[in-house]
Amino acid sequence: MVVKSRPSVSLASVRRLPVLRSSSFRIVGLFAACFLVSGLMVVALSGYHSQKLLLQQLRRTVAAERDEACSEAQGQDVPRLRPVIHELVRNEPAFYYLLQDGREQVVIGNMLHLRPVTGWRWLTWTHRTTPADHHPVIGYGAVLQDGGYFFVGIDATPLQSLRRDLWFTLAWSSIAFLLIGLGGGFILSRLVLGKIETISLTAREIMRGDMSRRLPLNGTGDEFDHLSGSLNAMLDRNEALIASVRQVSDDIAHDMRRPLARLAQHLDEATETPQPDRRDVALERAKGDLHDALEIFSSLLRLAQIEAGDRIPGSQTFPVADLFETIDAFYRAVAEDHGQTLAMSMPPPDMVIEGSRVLLVQMLSNLVENAINHSPSKTVISLSATTHEGGLAMVVADTGPGIPVDDRERVFEKMVRLDASRTVPGTGLGLSMVRAIVRLHGGTIRLDDNAPGLRCEITLPASVVGQT
Repeated sequence: MVVKSRPSVSLASVRRLPVLRSSSFRIVGLFAACFLVSGLMVVALSGYHSQKLLLQQLRRTVAAERDEACSEAQGQDVPRLRPVIHELVRNEPAFYYLLQDGREQVVIGNMLHLRPVTGWRWLTWTHRTTPADHHPVIGYGAVLQDGGYFFVGIDATPLQSLRRDLWFTLAWSSIAFLLIGLGGGFILSRLVLGKIETISLTAREIMRGDMSRRLPLNGTGDEFDHLSGSLNAMLDRNEALIASVRQVSDDIAHDMRRPLARLAQHLDEATETPQPDRRDVALERAKGDLHDALEIFSSLLRLAQIEAGDRIPGSQTFPVADLFETIDAFYRAVAEDHGQTLAMSMPPPDMVIEGSRVLLVQMLSNLVENAINHSPSKTVISLSATTHEGGLAMVVADTGPGIPVDDRERVFEKMVRLDASRTVPGTGLGLSMVRAIVRLHGGTIRLDDNAPGLRCEITLPASVVGQT
């Protein structure tokens, strides 16, 4: 079977992404196009509405002038309208009038001949009298009762200017919207790419081995700060996991050396001695050394799993009294064999806790077992639980020799054993395991003087404590 390796990507070959090829530029470009279309639609609709209003106003003015002329003439024929139109041409220079007879001959007015068409008409300057003033005219024409034709119009230059200005506005608005959209997209893309490039450079530094690198925060609280904070939290978590793995490797390399060295020594002794009795003793000691090495290895791996976890495995809700009953069943007889007393203050049945029952049992077992192993006979070991500010406080206390104040924090470190406990079997990982379990459940642990003896108080938050 041939295994094909994946092509590796050199960190030096990664280049900065061009602005015009960036997704942010394309997104902003699309937004600019939508902005351009919507802006032009707004301008066009507003211009169309303005033209419509102006056209209606001009038509009302022309209609009023036409009705007034017909009313003053008291009829709609050429003879009656002629004197009226004559006076209007002289006195109303803002309007344009045309009166034609049935042969389409101009009778009077200030306009040239028009083809007799009834209705509203838009006329260019070519239909005007000479000299032409080059103004467009909008007006209304009507065929009279005697076959003549009467037309009233008004200067339509404002409407024509409005239409021209509308096209001018649309053209320049398109250019302005386009420039603003592209310019804004370019600037925004540069800003976004700058932040992305910062994230990319930090990632490259981390890939080169600098696990301490973190993404800078702007302090603005925007989405990039939110992303940077999440990535920094992930990097902190990864660094802690890597450090935990390295610590486990170091612990295994350091702490396995002594039992393995003893194992090798006893095996050498077993192979070199000719006496069967001495050989059996050496093999039995080698077996004990192997058991110690396996126990250390298993404890270190278990501790690393607990410290690296962010979720409580097998979490469930159960009465606190179940924990106490389990500890009582395991260690009451053991304490009596050591000439000690295990005093249990059973919590009420309705006091419940949410968490890993296996880990919480192991936590209390390690504490009670430590108290049994490191205390003389006639020692009283007590276990109690009370609610504390909505949380739960469990206390394991004894009347033994206790732990000096300066060593109460150090005993939680891995493989730490005080001089007074060197002769007691153990791996030095019991209290480290206890603290890891407490932290996994979001609690705290504290060692105090029990006067005499040691008092260990574990406080779990209200989120894992409830009442049935």
